Amino acid sequence: MRQLAGPQDDLVIVNSCAVTGEAVRQTRQAIRRARRDRPDARIVVTGCAAQTDPAMFAAMPEVDRVIGNKEKFEAESFVTSATDFIGEAEDPKIHVSDIMALRETTPHMVSGFADRVRGFIEVQNGCDHRCTFCIIPYGRGNSRSVPAGAVIDKIKALVDSGYREIVLTGVDVTSYGPDLPGNPTLGLLVERILKHVPNLPRLRLSSLDSVEIDDCLFNLIVGEPRLMPHLHLSLQAGDDMILKRMKRRHTRAQAIALVDRIKSRRPDIAIGADIIAGFPTETDAMFANSLALVENCQIVHGHIFPYSPRSGTPAARMPQVNATIVKSRAARLRSACEDQRRSWLRSLIGTRQDVLIERSGMAGHAESFAPVALARPATPGEILPVYVTALENGRLIAQEAPHE
Repeated sequence: MRQLAGPQDDLVIVNSCAVTGEAVRQTRQAIRRARRDRPDARIVVTGCAAQTDPAMFAAMPEVDRVIGNKEKFEAESFVTSATDFIGEAEDPKIHVSDIMALRETTPHMVSGFADRVRGFIEVQNGCDHRCTFCIIPYGRGNSRSVPAGAVIDKIKALVDSGYREIVLTGVDVTSYGPDLPGNPTLGLLVERILKHVPNLPRLRLSSLDSVEIDDCLFNLIVGEPRLMPHLHLSLQAGDDMILKRMKRRHTRAQAIALVDRIKSRRPDIAIGADIIAGFPTETDAMFANSLALVENCQIVHGHIFPYSPRSGTPAARMPQVNATIVKSRAARLRSACEDQRRSWLRSLIGTRQDVLIERSGMAGHAESFAPVALARPATPGEILPVYVTALENGRLIAQEAPHE
């Protein structure tokens, strides 16, 4: 969006999130703060919250224009004058089209995480599932995939320009392929990337739906050394009744069995997971099952979300859990994940790790995505063999391993 907008010093773009009610509240807060900081600037709001509820943002006096998730990748959406286009809604501020009509996606790369070291490639967008808590399909549209050739071309270009690790991303990345000729799968895409980009050292996957991991993808996860041993699963809960009310498609036992199968074949793999605390109707016993799941699946990269109702979703109409209880349960889940994480990081003391050096040259991440701080600076982008000596403030401390 920054590139599309060009050099417009009087423009502020707010890219919103709709995943929780708190995210929407923070977006509105950011808009008001932007107006206070830049009273003469134009404020354009986009993203998923803008897509799902454009009228709410258009009603804010601070906002000059609201554009949708399709429009934010069109340069004309950022034109100087509001009279340069006519919105599709009654409000001339709003330029948001029907996201469900979108049938294509384009591979986008975000390089801000680690400059010229790690690149993010969007291979899929949208979602065909309708989890009862989730508003995202209405912000991103139905599932659609990027053809493998376009993905490979983008990755080749990034690798040729110095990127050492690529992360494949998507809203529901494991649903990749059914809309493309030949019905390819995510596993087949990974196979093609590794084959056609032999000089790519590290490939990583973003959040996966455990029920969609087929044999091809499973075998790559446990057997392909260039596919990083770091798996993030969209688990959401550890209680079967809550999973059913969420309209998830896996059971507690299936999630645990998958992790056990993976770890039996690749013991060094690090497991991450999304878990929602305080979903409507969740009892103490149901929550206990989610809490136990952290240990059952050895979750060391935990993303914990306190449930907040999203208007327009079925879960918002279910009996809600008291907000204080939700907050307490989220804190307990985070604490359990942190206990697992500390234990895992301690187990890495004394081991040899290959670390991708980022940013200042003083830190990076191991293949398992364990954070590592170096005793002395190294070259950003280098994959450095190190020896882990200690754990301090949640990061491993390491020194360069002696040459063998």
